[in-house]
Amino acid sequence: MFYHLLYENLVEVFSPFNIFRYISIRAIYATATSLVIALVLGPFMINRLKQLRIGEHIREEGPKDYQSKAGTPTMGGVLIIVSVLISVVFWSRLDQPYIYLMILTMLWFGGLGFIDDYSKLVKQQSLGLRGWHKIGLQTVGALVIAGYLYQWGPAHTGDLTTRTSLILPFFKEVQPNLGILFIPFATLVIVGASNAVNLTDGMDGLAIGCTLFVAGTLGIVGYMTSHSEIAAYLNIFHLPVGGEVTTVFCAALVGAGLGFLWYNGHPAQVFMGDTGSLALGATLGTVAVLIKQEFLLVIVGAIFVAETLSVIIQVWSFRTFGKRVFKMSPIHYHFLLSGWKESKVVIRFWIVGLILVLIALSTLKLR
Repeated sequence: MFYHLLYENLVEVFSPFNIFRYISIRAIYATATSLVIALVLGPFMINRLKQLRIGEHIREEGPKDYQSKAGTPTMGGVLIIVSVLISVVFWSRLDQPYIYLMILTMLWFGGLGFIDDYSKLVKQQSLGLRGWHKIGLQTVGALVIAGYLYQWGPAHTGDLTTRTSLILPFFKEVQPNLGILFIPFATLVIVGASNAVNLTDGMDGLAIGCTLFVAGTLGIVGYMTSHSEIAAYLNIFHLPVGGEVTTVFCAALVGAGLGFLWYNGHPAQVFMGDTGSLALGATLGTVAVLIKQEFLLVIVGAIFVAETLSVIIQVWSFRTFGKRVFKMSPIHYHFLLSGWKESKVVIRFWIVGLILVLIALSTLKLR
């Protein structure tokens, strides 16, 4: 909004408004705006959730120490979504159709998470929506997104095959074209990312902290894809809309995430719930698909991948051999039950997340 108002309409009246044409400037202001909104609205939302008695219900089979968290306000993901969307409307170019695709992604998966959270609270049980119902609705949303990108997604100048091509880390010349298979592949990435963040959301500050690292990395890479010289140097697809859409959106997400972390850090005053985790994961997945960095997402988001694999391995092992590989899954609970304090688990996961950022960024050159 400010781009159109200040740069397009008023720059001739006041020339300093010219700075708002730069993506980097608007990304900085998007971060600051969403951060301030989250910090200001946080106390009001927490108090409101307490008044409505919207508190977390802890599973009986969960860690015993976690029973003290029962009743902590949840559905705080609404705070993240509101902060991001207001900031995006303020600082992005609203003539870019992919902005609306990102907004749709966040609203669809956030709405699904809201329904799931609400069903848990009404029924006073921790199961929420049935698993297949949740996966089905996630898949519907992801299919719409993937189908749109298959037909009208961004493409390298003069090369429409880049809509369905992949960039593989460490391989400079290998860029396989999936064709129509891009749709199920992109759907898997989006749904997988959504559920991976959801599984990681089990400790104060864990999921949102890891999300900040991933969002920041994708925002940086998105900016690189929009810059023709940088994209050519790194041999990645030059997608002019990549920086505008993903950088500003990811910047707003980082700001909102920091604001939410202010209240979600141990001991948490509010949880994001499925409302936040499903929306954040799907948003990260969509950004990765949009800028053709699906495999980079696997690297920088390896903590999310490990959390998901730990659940799959645990279920498979128990059903096949009747034995558990981990003391409890997802894997962050394994470390908790191994004697680590919750804060130590979270901080060490953050450290690993930062290392993964460095590895992921290095792969852009090591090819």
